[in-house]
Amino acid sequence: MSNNVIILAGGQGKRMKINSPKALCSVLGEPMIEWVMSACEKAGLDEICIVKGFAGEQIDAFVENRSSKAKVCTVLQSERLGTGHAVMMAEEFLRANYDGNTLVLCGDAPFVDAATIEGALKLHIQNNCGVTVVTSVVEDATGYGRVIRTKHGISGIVEHKDCNADQLSVKEINSGCYWFKTSDLLEVLFEIKPNNSQGEYYLTDCVELMINKGKAADAFISLNPNVALGANDRRGLLKLNDIARMEIINRWLDDGIEFTCLDGVSVGRNVTIGRGTRIDSGTELRGNTVIGEDCIIGRNCILENTTIGNGVVLNNVQAYDAIVDDNAKIGPFVQLRPDSHICKGVKIGDFVEIKNSTIGEGTAVSHLTYVGDSDVGSNVNFGCGVATANYDGEKKFRTVVEDNAFIGCNTNLVAPVCIGKGAYTAAGSTITGDVPADALAIERGQAVIKEDYAKKKLAARTKKFEDAHKD
Repeated sequence: MSNNVIILAGGQGKRMKINSPKALCSVLGEPMIEWVMSACEKAGLDEICIVKGFAGEQIDAFVENRSSKAKVCTVLQSERLGTGHAVMMAEEFLRANYDGNTLVLCGDAPFVDAATIEGALKLHIQNNCGVTVVTSVVEDATGYGRVIRTKHGISGIVEHKDCNADQLSVKEINSGCYWFKTSDLLEVLFEIKPNNSQGEYYLTDCVELMINKGKAADAFISLNPNVALGANDRRGLLKLNDIARMEIINRWLDDGIEFTCLDGVSVGRNVTIGRGTRIDSGTELRGNTVIGEDCIIGRNCILENTTIGNGVVLNNVQAYDAIVDDNAKIGPFVQLRPDSHICKGVKIGDFVEIKNSTIGEGTAVSHLTYVGDSDVGSNVNFGCGVATANYDGEKKFRTVVEDNAFIGCNTNLVAPVCIGKGAYTAAGSTITGDVPADALAIERGQAVIKEDYAKKKLAARTKKFEDAHKD
């Protein structure tokens, strides 16, 4: 017997004013459907069927680029005729899992969690239910379907627009998440009719049909107050982001992490932060970023899939798929591009870019420098304005700078080139060949001065300025 899931992701989200499926709208930098899929995988569901609709090729691209633990397939709902119709499109998937249980949920309700999925399944199996509805008790139930309870379970779900006065007072709402015994679902799925104000096939009607056939129906009240939350417009999506952001920040506050100001601060749900670390305003921590202990992540830092050691100080740093070892001090206005490794005790100053390079222990890259495709040793000093010329328009080449070297201001290192251990390059040099250990390299070219050339060349420009500034 298999337990599997159908995710409904066919909605366009017209009020979002986008040209992509609503389920691909982001909460904390991740598509809402990613939140849903990861919760299903965490709950141990190993087969997922996504019902796509508007711009379905974008759902396919998302699935193709995702590293999924579960086996994932997609089916197309070419017409938007309701949730029941969407599940009908997955008939083949349901029949392939006939002897199991199928979870049906919405791809644009990102806060469903593994504990809720597992708890509802446990109740579903324990009571031998045909259907178990995941519900939530809220103060304002406007817009949600109401769950009508009986002494022995539930008698049905009524959509908000179809509720009478008594039903509108019910606070227990349908989250849009259901566990079905797959065989029971198939027995009633194609019996539902569009007899409602919207002219749609409601999946909720399956509940009443099952009850009429003598199947047990129950509801699992989730302890997650946000399990039913979705978004239909940009204001709703912003609310989801705010809820997720504060839930994560509050968790880190409880764990002793210091936040000096929450303005512009965003921490992804897969981020790890060590004890004693301080996070300042404007910081975004994304993806699988890991931050060590006793760090200062200063203002306006963006770290994505980056590992930070202990005792690191960052200020206005953007780092993507990079590694920074213990006690490095970096910033302001530094970019670490993918595959950069900053070793222990390195100091990087303002307006520096590092790309696909290793910067050895204790090295200083003070300011206005670009280091790309390079292997830099320990205790190296880069003067102001150094650049590695790593690309010739067709291919990229590496630069090697060995331990204790000193790279003078405004040196250009034209790769492939190796600066030997303890070597020195004179300021203003363009180094095109290897420099031996302990040597001084001066490569400046001969100065050529042409008398009065500039006077003639700039005459028109100078006259234009002078004419504009006459009294």
